[in-house]
Amino acid sequence: MSAKQLEQTTKATKTAFVFPGQGSQKVGMLAELAEQFSGIRETFAEASKAVGFDLWQIAQNGEELNQTEFTQPVLLTASIALWRVWLEIGGVVPKYLAGHSLGEYSALVASGALTLGDAVKLVNLRGKLMQNAVPQGQGAMAAILGLDDVKVLELCAQVNTQGLGSVDAANYNANGQVVIAGDKASVEAVMNTAKEVGGKAINLPVSVPSHCALMKPAAEQFAMALEETAIELPGVPVIQNVNAEIASDVTQLRTALTEQLYQSVQWTKTMEFLQNEGIEYIVECGPGNVLANLAKRLPKIEKALPLDSKSRLDDALNAILVAEGRIA
Repeated sequence: MSAKQLEQTTKATKTAFVFPGQGSQKVGMLAELAEQFSGIRETFAEASKAVGFDLWQIAQNGEELNQTEFTQPVLLTASIALWRVWLEIGGVVPKYLAGHSLGEYSALVASGALTLGDAVKLVNLRGKLMQNAVPQGQGAMAAILGLDDVKVLELCAQVNTQGLGSVDAANYNANGQVVIAGDKASVEAVMNTAKEVGGKAINLPVSVPSHCALMKPAAEQFAMALEETAIELPGVPVIQNVNAEIASDVTQLRTALTEQLYQSVQWTKTMEFLQNEGIEYIVECGPGNVLANLAKRLPKIEKALPLDSKSRLDDALNAILVAEGRIA
């Protein structure tokens, strides 16, 4: 649906859709659903034509799947394929959309703000620029668990004065769960200090350190591509990563997408926004259930439901239709 068509659609009152980012990819994603819904392969064919390589083959065979320039368009396409299936089977249009990092582009496509073809080209370029911004092996990301946000920021600030490079808070995923990113030595220093003060630190297997100062050169180049891409205001409100707010015009949208490359993902604030707006049901539209699992911890969320198998799709459809009063 276009943004205008979505604007005119009767929307859910208690439901939000969230779209995952890198790390949710898995070999063979959506294969089961593709046997039952022809639209999944059709969506992958449409996106593959836009970028010039076979996204379905990468998703199913796994070759190059973890190279960020391929991961990003594959994941986005998988999320939009699921979104289209949801609408096809009579799923309600949610009240809000949000996406984690890369997932923000999926949310914008679902909202009608971007076409699928333009979005996959953008995220393919985004992946290349991110990969080229930091030489392989020089950057790192890690999850810091069990410490509050202020403490993690304090540890990053301490390390940033030691001449090891830079490290930033990249993703505020939940209370007590912050992902850091930056130069490898700096990230390792924060990990060690976090353990000393009672936290846990887990190294993340990623090829680029996202959402940190090292991505500023990539953002400057990416801004030019965004300027040349047609973008509309979303037909369903999309909550932005960088500020957990809704853009009032297209200029703000472009600015937020540029800044997203080197600023933190404000996922904790995004979830607070949704709960304050009366959202009680979160549906994760993409491979896996990472975001659904995070949402299950939230006090005002009744259910958090993934969609990436036939049984999960059926369960989510029934639960949301009942919750929204569409069926008894």
